[in-house]
Amino acid sequence: MKTQDQVTANSTQKRIVLFAISGAVIVIIVAAVFFFAAPARQPAPTVEFTLLDGNKLSLAELRNRPVLVSFWATSCPPCVEEVSDLIALYRELHPRGLEFIAVAMPYDPPSHVLAFSRRYRIPYPIALDVEGKVVRAFDVGPIPAAFLISPEGNVVYRQLGKLDIGKVRRIILRLLDNGKMS
Repeated sequence: MKTQDQVTANSTQKRIVLFAISGAVIVIIVAAVFFFAAPARQPAPTVEFTLLDGNKLSLAELRNRPVLVSFWATSCPPCVEEVSDLIALYRELHPRGLEFIAVAMPYDPPSHVLAFSRRYRIPYPIALDVEGKVVRAFDVGPIPAAFLISPEGNVVYRQLGKLDIGKVRRIILRLLDNGKMS
């Protein structure tokens, strides 16, 4: 039979362990939010995109407009899931000045990307990054990944994983309404 002191000690130990675990979870969540979705506010890389139709487009040509750069692959289920949301976002905000470029990952065969873009009737420009130069310039790891660039040319938001359309839409609207964010 346990004494009252033993019961109190066990209860205290359990509270300390629970407190430590809770603290560790909070630290991990805060670090993940900071790393994966925090505004970066750094200059966007100087890159040139090779579009699906063979034309070239540089980020410098898109200055003075917000630009959403999305990295994706036809074989990536979360990337495919967010296509309809991205199309809706583009159709809503492109007339107001948003530019959008979807960059297919280097391992995605161009023929698959072309077929995918036709099947889903994607209205925004799609870039092929066969050599991986754009992926390296943006330091892309897991996909989907998105980078929002201010009209001044700074990365003001980045997200790894499926894009939070509501959040990025609010940021884009601020950029369009205010003309700047960085």
